[in-house]
Amino acid sequence: MKGKSYFFIGIGGIGMSAIARYFLAEGAHVGGYDRIRSKVSTALEEAGAEIIYEDRPELIPTKYQAPREVQVVYTPAIHEDNHIRQYYAQHGYEQVKRAVVLGQITRRQKALCVAGTHGKTTTSTLLAHLLEQSHIGANAFLGGVSQNSGSNLYLNPNSPYVVIEADEYDRSFHQLTPTHAIITSTEPDHLDIYGTPEAYREAFQIFADKINDGGVLLLNEKAHLDKYPEGVTLFRYGSSSQSDYWYSNVTYRDGELFFDWHYPRGCYQQLQIGTPVEINVLNATAALALAQHLGATEEELREGLKNFLGSRRRFERWLNETQHPVMIDDYAHHPDEIKASLTSIRKLYPDKEIAVVFQPHLFSRTADFMKEFAEALSVVDNVILIPIYPAREEPIPGVTSDAVAKLVTSPLKASVTKEGLIPELRKHHFDVLVMMGAGDIEYLLPEVRDYLKSVVI
Repeated sequence: MKGKSYFFIGIGGIGMSAIARYFLAEGAHVGGYDRIRSKVSTALEEAGAEIIYEDRPELIPTKYQAPREVQVVYTPAIHEDNHIRQYYAQHGYEQVKRAVVLGQITRRQKALCVAGTHGKTTTSTLLAHLLEQSHIGANAFLGGVSQNSGSNLYLNPNSPYVVIEADEYDRSFHQLTPTHAIITSTEPDHLDIYGTPEAYREAFQIFADKINDGGVLLLNEKAHLDKYPEGVTLFRYGSSSQSDYWYSNVTYRDGELFFDWHYPRGCYQQLQIGTPVEINVLNATAALALAQHLGATEEELREGLKNFLGSRRRFERWLNETQHPVMIDDYAHHPDEIKASLTSIRKLYPDKEIAVVFQPHLFSRTADFMKEFAEALSVVDNVILIPIYPAREEPIPGVTSDAVAKLVTSPLKASVTKEGLIPELRKHHFDVLVMMGAGDIEYLLPEVRDYLKSVVI
């Protein structure tokens, strides 16, 4: 692929950027379009990508305008009415989805695929980290930026394995052919795509059936499949001793988290995880299981887990305990994920007052789970909502952050504009602030951090 040209429509997306970075490493010419300049796209430009930020075909660099020599890759998040997509369609270019290209790349190696409604980014990132820290090594295409490597792409020519975050949106993960797989959860989501919870779960069944004969499936004890794939060894994992891999004795000591990890032939006692939040113990249970199955030693697993820093925007601390409130950024955007995250933070700070600022992601998801969002957010005492991030969608009448806020049962709650967030924060007293959501809430983080630095507790 050296010398070939690729143009990515939606190049700033976390999944798209990993593939773009892979092609850059292989010596290909990489260009692309995105709506906004972000940290991800800026890093790609620094690595050699040519990116435009206006939906104007005349801005496309010349080297990406030769139909026979250019491969156009797009993400479904960019609509067909995008002018650049229309330009390439009208001029006879073949356009393929990101998932198709990822499937093609990863079929060259032994694919370790991590799927699930939530938990897949942390689990896949931890799995890649554990393997790369061991004698096994790993390649990886991740859905988040690893804090350890500073990238969403691992390249290791000496390893036969590639870790893939398997995205269920738009059935993308059906393009993959796993050697081994993890399914972290099957709670319904993306009902704008799937229509019904049953169709959503069926998609995971199809994914599981794609695992190669002789492979392994690690299935969360609470996840559901109608039938288990033939020719595949099934293991359950979770917190129950009835599972094949399970955890127990979760303890906090001096702000650090330890737990016992049980496997079919024994137990590793008091493992320390570098991201001290209980929700990650479940993710670690799965990642440890597959890494051990592939040959990682206890010493390698202990050390790798201890120095794991997590992924950006997954329980990422922006401010630690000093003279100001703690500030945590978290990507959680599904009700079950939000509840698990806030419950974990509550356990980490049992005597502290906790506030959450939440930005719902998608009108359709908010409509489908409005009551569930309110229940999950009500785990903490201070709840502030900012307007829904629409992404690819048009507004739905009656589906607003105000409507969610009215269902929240926390003593203190509010719904404000992004511009009104700092004035609203001044009305609340808290020791820990969680900024939560999958939209553009991340762009508010610097301003909020600077405000909290001025607050003395």
